[in-house]
Amino acid sequence: MSGGMIMAVGSAESVEQLRGPETKIIDAAGGMVVPGFIDTHMHFLNGSYGLAMVKLRDANTPREFSDRIRKFAETSPEGTWITEGDWDHELWGGQLPHRDWIDQHTPNHPVFVSRLDGHMALVNTAALEAAGIDDSVLDVDGGEIVRDADGRLTGIFKDNAMSLIASRMPDPTPEQKDTALQAGMAFVAAHGVTSVHNMDIAGPGILETYKRARDRGALITRFYVAIGLPDWASLDSIVKADGRGDEWLRIGVLKGMMDGSLGSHTAAFHEPFTDAPEDRGLLLNDEQDMYRWISAADKAELHVAVHAIGDRAIKSLLDMFERVENENGERDRRFRIEHAQHIAPEDIARFSELDVIASMQPYHAIDDGRWAEKVIGPERIKTTYAFKALLDADTRVAFGSDWAVAPPTPIEGIYAAVTRRTLDDANPNGWVPEQKITVIEALRAYTIDAAYASYEEDIKGSIEVGKLADLVILDSDLRNSDPAEIRNVSVKMTLVGGEVVYSANQGERGQ
Repeated sequence: MSGGMIMAVGSAESVEQLRGPETKIIDAAGGMVVPGFIDTHMHFLNGSYGLAMVKLRDANTPREFSDRIRKFAETSPEGTWITEGDWDHELWGGQLPHRDWIDQHTPNHPVFVSRLDGHMALVNTAALEAAGIDDSVLDVDGGEIVRDADGRLTGIFKDNAMSLIASRMPDPTPEQKDTALQAGMAFVAAHGVTSVHNMDIAGPGILETYKRARDRGALITRFYVAIGLPDWASLDSIVKADGRGDEWLRIGVLKGMMDGSLGSHTAAFHEPFTDAPEDRGLLLNDEQDMYRWISAADKAELHVAVHAIGDRAIKSLLDMFERVENENGERDRRFRIEHAQHIAPEDIARFSELDVIASMQPYHAIDDGRWAEKVIGPERIKTTYAFKALLDADTRVAFGSDWAVAPPTPIEGIYAAVTRRTLDDANPNGWVPEQKITVIEALRAYTIDAAYASYEEDIKGSIEVGKLADLVILDSDLRNSDPAEIRNVSVKMTLVGGEVVYSANQGERGQ
């Protein structure tokens, strides 16, 4: 490696000839060397903020949920907003939390804690008061405000309704953003992540945090940063003025939203939810608006990636992509569907036919698989997280985590894709086992095919001469591991541009 690039790949003898007096030698000691993992779907700053916030993901009972918030409030200055959390109500049987659970503990702390999928949040009375909201608040298109039998707000706000509170929350300072970014990069480096596609729905201002870090040489992770699809014209202006960035920070991609999530019952389906026969989910944006934004962005040759989870949302989006391609003509556009979780069988082949990338998060399969069948029934789960069916149809599949919705751990993602063993171990042979894939297929989805999803396959994603020296050393060879033990494989070292950014032995920096 030299100048951050790979100079040679070959036998020990052939590489030894390139050794000079200043050469540093890193011995993999029998471990597996792989290209740096590329996570194609993160909410990076949210995940980074969450590192210092209340942890609710594994709260198993309502009592534990409220106690953790109480204890966190006791250590926080009055007036501080308590956010993130990432709770999972399925752990205690599916009952949604209520503001009454936490009001007595947080009279002086506004609370806005999200479900782990980010598509609904619980707020307390202090947050409602800070936002000027009471029981008379009107419902919101593309969202839901949950009320009890008497019409009183429970504190649960879903999808677009969440903005009623979120828009009144104070923005972190630039210093807080910088600190969070550094903490997040260190965190993902420890899991072998060298590149991130940041898929937050945000305006152009989100770029400033990443630019500050790049300009002072503080990035240890490479970023492909999206802004919200409705802001396509702003991104077009930025790209025309400043270009699409460099090897550390790239722009040019837009993130749109079709629907919500399965766990929040806001994903858009053709047929009703099995456990809620009057409910088919919802679309977060008007379909004509979505078509108009996608078409305009595509004409500007910007990269479009859109969240779609339910089968109705996916079909509608595929229809839009097909229409836009027919109207705007052929080019290398690489449309992406983010999540692509619950696909109607007849739409699987359309991904390949339309050259649409399925940007998927395998950890969700072993998480949602604990309860998804009760929500959508035994037939629809057959093409849920349909990794193998998509690959068999010659679809380009790129993997990510959806951090902070799921942990930013590619090893666990590979384990999930290969075994599909749910987190509760109730499916030892795999949940919907016909959709399991091989280790090599999963590795491709985290490396070269993930690089393709950001137009960077020529500079990263494989160990080849002339590519960036972004590498990960694992303590075991994934190809020879018992599939059930893959999740126990650990990252020994992460290098970005030839520099060690994480070592399990912190004193080990080459020799």
